[in-house]
Amino acid sequence: MYEVKKQIYLDFTKNQKSALCNYLRALVKKNLHLTGNEIFNKFIEDEKYYLELNCSKFEFLKDILQEDWFKKDTEKFIHECKKYYDYKESQKPIIEANKAFEKQKREFLKKVKMAKESPTKKQLYYYDKLCKKYGIEKKELSSKLEAMAEIDKIISEHEIKISTED
Repeated sequence: MYEVKKQIYLDFTKNQKSALCNYLRALVKKNLHLTGNEIFNKFIEDEKYYLELNCSKFEFLKDILQEDWFKKDTEKFIHECKKYYDYKESQKPIIEANKAFEKQKREFLKKVKMAKESPTKKQLYYYDKLCKKYGIEKKELSSKLEAMAEIDKIISEHEIKISTED
């Protein structure tokens, strides 16, 4: 898309070209279900309408809207935008899989880090209170990960007992 952008609208200023390309790209993104020609025709209709009302974003297009080179350049850019968004859509499953993998990796690294650190005072205090409440013999906790696992184990066991008693 960026290579095509360098080749089109050579007579426009940098700002004009940028504004028009950004607008066309947004138009393509909104109307992916339409073909390139339908998107181009929609753009032309909208521009003619806004030019008639004298409130167009692209006043500089007034005289060149019907030119062949403008049509070719615009259709070329729209075609490239469609290809870009189709490719992006096809990559979505891969991107989602990478995100899931990165999340698992962060969780694993978090657990590795927790296994090396000593338990916090809050964890030890909470573990003490749970052991006293449920009459469980305390164990020596060596890491945050172990403390978290023991606390989760106690809570889940006693939640199951409470729910089965009801």
